[in-house]
Amino acid sequence: MTTETKRLIRVRTDKGAVFKRDGFGKKRQLADSWRKPRGQHNKQREQKKAKGALPKPGFGSPIAVRGMHPSGFFETLVFTLKDLEGIDPKTHAVRISGTVGTRKRLAIQEKSIEAGLKVLNTRVVKEPVKKAEAPKTAKVPDAKKKEAKPKAKAVPEKAKAKVQKAPEAKKPVKAAAVKAPEKPEKKAGKAPSKDAAKSQKASAKPASETSGDTKKTKTPAESKAKPKKKTGSEVKKND
Repeated sequence: MTTETKRLIRVRTDKGAVFKRDGFGKKRQLADSWRKPRGQHNKQREQKKAKGALPKPGFGSPIAVRGMHPSGFFETLVFTLKDLEGIDPKTHAVRISGTVGTRKRLAIQEKSIEAGLKVLNTRVVKEPVKKAEAPKTAKVPDAKKKEAKPKAKAVPEKAKAKVQKAPEAKKPVKAAAVKAPEKPEKKAGKAPSKDAAKSQKASAKPASETSGDTKKTKTPAESKAKPKKKTGSEVKKND
């Protein structure tokens, strides 16, 4: 880029003006894009002081630098590799379209660098990760998860302590209450023979019967045999 083009670019920046529509800062729905004021009493149309400038001849940039990139090159939009043909690397630079994929973008960037062209929107494309390394890293967390699952089940110690304490307390109670009385009862039942058991039953029955008979005989006999005591008054009356 020559010194003259550098000077013209500086003039363009100093000379340039920004034109905004009237009422841009007053209403939210109004954009800052330029619209010509057409009102009868509009202050900007009448070019009152501090109401904003109107586009007029004299605000334009120099013809030699008009449409030039600040780097000093004219832009050319590229879509394919064929578009790179016939481009002068001294005056023009390349801008790759945004719709181009990564595969074509890499090819266009490489070819433009070989031809000595400047790319205004260079992009660093990361290399894809190898597929062979992915399963190795994926298998390691799976093994860890499998090992972690039994550990998670073994964590609740309070529940285990409750389960273990309950049967320990019940076991001695059952042995003392059930097993101790059962053994002597079995031994005592086995020792007497069948004849002895029958004799015991026969001796028990008459005892009960006799006791019942005595009770039954006593009640009517006593009522009849016991004479009533006679008082002196009663004897005199009978006599």
